[in-house]
Amino acid sequence: MSSQAASRRQAAAGIVRALRTAGHEAYFVGGCVRDRIRGVEPGDYDVATSARPEEVTGLFERTVPVGEAFGVVLVVVGGQPYEVATYRTEGPYADGRRPERVEFADARADVMRRDFTVNGLLMDPETGEVIDRIGGRADIAARLVRTIGDPDERFAEDHLRMLRAVRFAASLGYEIEPATMEAIRRRAGAIRRMSAERIREELAKMLTRGGARRGMELLAETGLLGHVLPEAVPMAGCAQPPEFHPEGDVWEHTLGMLDLMPANQDARLAWAVVLHDIGKPQVRSIDADGKVHFYGHVAAGERAAGDVMRRLRFSRAEIETVLALVHNHMRFMHVTGMRQAKLKRFIRMPDFDLHLELHRLDCAASHGKLDNYEFVKGKLAELGEEDLRPPRLVTGHDLIEMGFAPGPLFAEILRAVEDAQLDGALSTTDEARKMVIARWGGERQASQGDAAAESPGGP
Repeated sequence: MSSQAASRRQAAAGIVRALRTAGHEAYFVGGCVRDRIRGVEPGDYDVATSARPEEVTGLFERTVPVGEAFGVVLVVVGGQPYEVATYRTEGPYADGRRPERVEFADARADVMRRDFTVNGLLMDPETGEVIDRIGGRADIAARLVRTIGDPDERFAEDHLRMLRAVRFAASLGYEIEPATMEAIRRRAGAIRRMSAERIREELAKMLTRGGARRGMELLAETGLLGHVLPEAVPMAGCAQPPEFHPEGDVWEHTLGMLDLMPANQDARLAWAVVLHDIGKPQVRSIDADGKVHFYGHVAAGERAAGDVMRRLRFSRAEIETVLALVHNHMRFMHVTGMRQAKLKRFIRMPDFDLHLELHRLDCAASHGKLDNYEFVKGKLAELGEEDLRPPRLVTGHDLIEMGFAPGPLFAEILRAVEDAQLDGALSTTDEARKMVIARWGGERQASQGDAAAESPGGP
């Protein structure tokens, strides 16, 4: 156990001790108990207690009332938050999203209102004793995700639990228990009633917390995929040229990339993996020789990816980054033939580490050739910051001093000068000025004449 993990466990155990000293029941609960039984050090610790929210806030120096109506308070210890929740029952769920009322209860009732058996265990941090009223330990041993009680009732209460079942099965490497799976299939369409934000967050967790490939497969198997990411459905069966994609169709290629993607990856990269080829089914064609082509799939993919991300209410910054990843993913094909200026501009793009990793996954999950990836890695090692972003040899102020009138021509000149600088054709301000006069001197005279004609004292 790392020192940080040990510190978090000790802090959480201290919260339980303080609650018990004040005369309340308190236990570790949920995922932290499940993970400790699995032999995995938990990333977070949650506490369930008989103490009411106001009693919790009165006991600890720093608290944040994130959901007092639901009995949830964050206790902050050492700068880290720990969720402390009062035992409660919930219901009814008239809208399939949130309970109409919450009533404080005992530990047994609190466990029975939770979602899955593997998340319904209590643990005494002092003795290590596990309290299991719902068969959670057996399901952990059998590697099963099963609802507590009737699955139709659990999913009717909160439709998002269907996505959570997929996520837990994928990240834990478990199967979804048959009755639970059938209930998801029956009710998959109800997921559309959930807010776009909640669906997005659940999908992001599924894609970044391990088992992303299995998560996507389960979305398809349960029927949820057609409701949360309908644009991805046509990827299955969209055949690709075997010389470039021996792995199979677009769906299999995407799954292969997700399989190779490490856990805890940047969510923007994960979404780019899912969306980078999403335009292929729209543009697939076969020529007279029987060859398959995907002309325009990048542009089609950008449009489809933008539609997906706007529907799921991503931020503008996230959309811009993912669409840039989709837009540029085919440009790596040409890196070895790029002029130095073009190559340097390419590899100094914002978030280029994400672009490069997307390319690596794209190649590794298809033909397996990483020549261009290694070429770019070599260039990144070779080129320093000043090679990629050298100080300007000519500025806008310099152009004005040289007799050019401000206008659109400025951008053209400055870019051309920088290109020549990046290519190694220019290295001094004097050389840059000579280049400008040689190439645009006539336009300078014309711009001076235009400026004179427009001035009050002109002809």
